Amino acid sequence: MRIGVFGGTFDPPHLAHLILAEEAHFQLDLERILWVLTPVSPLKPDVQISPWQQRVELLEAALVDNPKFTLSRVDIDRAAPHYAFETLRILGESFPDDDIVLLIGGDSMRDLPQWEKPEELLSNCKQIGVMRRPGAEIDMPMLEQLIPGLRRKVKWVDAPLLEISGRLIRKRLRLGEPVRYFLPDEVYQLIKSKNLYRFD
Repeated sequence: MRIGVFGGTFDPPHLAHLILAEEAHFQLDLERILWVLTPVSPLKPDVQISPWQQRVELLEAALVDNPKFTLSRVDIDRAAPHYAFETLRILGESFPDDDIVLLIGGDSMRDLPQWEKPEELLSNCKQIGVMRRPGAEIDMPMLEQLIPGLRRKVKWVDAPLLEISGRLIRKRLRLGEPVRYFLPDEVYQLIKSKNLYRFD
């Protein structure tokens, strides 16, 4: 089986996340996608994010009607820091007969040399599906020089470039601006009913 691994803070999960995951599932011939919620990002330790319990509830709501998408607790149930190379190693041990495909955005691809132990990350996955992001310039020759073997593992995912982000949604909610069609309805209704992100 080919299993995609899609990590993030998902604060909150929104339609762009789901569209990118669906396109990756289709274009990379994946059987399922594990959504790995990161309690605290090691690359952004000072960024304020919502409690992981709240984000888990929202992510479960976002994934509820798609059997191909599964919430993974691999990073939730272990102590920080949560480095991607370790996450992939643990998942590889849990699914020894399957191919692990890491799914990242173009901005993450560009910053990959700054990640913890990128060479081990590369060895712990079969492929890396890279979802293009607006404005993310990627110098593949330079990346290949820094992380030998990267180029042969990269598969590009073409998807609609939706400029929707968790930061934008949180800002609009704080300002009382509409976000209904930025989010899956289950997530929108949960945010509204619990008055999350200062929903008005």
